[in-house]
Amino acid sequence: MDPRRNPYAPGAGTPPPELAGRDEMIERAAIALHRIANGRAAQSQILYGLRGVGKTVLLQRIRLEAEDEGYIPVVIEAPEDRSLPAIIGPALRTTLIRLSRGEAARNALGKALGALASFARSARVKYQDVEFNVDFEGLPGVADSGDLETDLTDLLRAVGEAAAERRTAVVLFIDELQYVPGVQLAALISALHSASQRQLPITLVAAGLPQLLGQMGRAKSYAERLFEFLPIGPLGPESARQALAVPAAHEAVQFEAAALDEIVRQTQGYPYFLQEWGKHVWSEAERSPITHANALRATEVALAELDASFFRVRFDRLTPAEKRYVRAMAQLGSGPHRSGDIAELLGKKNSAVAPVRSRLILKGMIYSPAHGDTAFTVPLFDSFMRRTMPAFD
Repeated sequence: MDPRRNPYAPGAGTPPPELAGRDEMIERAAIALHRIANGRAAQSQILYGLRGVGKTVLLQRIRLEAEDEGYIPVVIEAPEDRSLPAIIGPALRTTLIRLSRGEAARNALGKALGALASFARSARVKYQDVEFNVDFEGLPGVADSGDLETDLTDLLRAVGEAAAERRTAVVLFIDELQYVPGVQLAALISALHSASQRQLPITLVAAGLPQLLGQMGRAKSYAERLFEFLPIGPLGPESARQALAVPAAHEAVQFEAAALDEIVRQTQGYPYFLQEWGKHVWSEAERSPITHANALRATEVALAELDASFFRVRFDRLTPAEKRYVRAMAQLGSGPHRSGDIAELLGKKNSAVAPVRSRLILKGMIYSPAHGDTAFTVPLFDSFMRRTMPAFD
């Protein structure tokens, strides 16, 4: 069929043509943001799940709806090698400029700009990657102590007061939150807690891998009360079929039921994989309806492409010892698996392979869904490992 009309959109954070099965999550976030903007108590939202479940897409949709409501977004992606001050400072600078709307800074907004200037100068001493500047006089005694928890609390409080002055809300949208180091994560949680206690219109909607729950709990014991943790998983069969069938129907193309069932089975309902299979099954089909045979051929092509890109880019980051560890996991199946069973398969003591496991967790390749358990953060990675390293001894 005509590739120009192919409706499917696989990609990192690329919005799918049909965002199926996520309406409840979007509505819960909308309610929380509305309450916070109107001075009512509501928890910040944390979306967590494996790679490929659509966390980034969902975060983007919530952000767009927040902007439609007049709230001010602070959009941040947390990389592995940057400090929190280095990424949050420039984003807040942009936000405060947007809040000013070209007018002279009023009381609260002027204080927020002064707090940010103080924060930038103080953070630059401690964090070598802080490079942003604020052309504004700092406020003595505000966000300038050199203690990140104290200074970030001062800063977010000042930004929240500026938002209240403008009768709006500021929403921090942070993707890949699991990469923020523990001490810095604790400072962010503490700052948000202080703003929440004062019912200031500033909040957080963040996304991350499943290990984020444990990280936040270790950072601050009250995190479970401050945040609403929303698990994002694969789509159920009906929603998965909808994600495939609706975009095709808009192009006057139908699926055979068996074709839909085959793709849902192969992808296990993971949104990224649904888009990948959809793209390839469209290319394999000559005409409507898309058949089961088209779906079988699409599986071969999709897996070959994923092996060369989506899976390979993660595999190539691993050391030989890490590759052997995840190959042992794959030998046991999709998981989760007891860490002791993995060590036994490797012929080593659990303590001997614990450093390898820790490095894989830091790289975001695996996580611990329960004490002593280990699982992949990337769906279908076990089958990839068996394909790319067929022999295991």
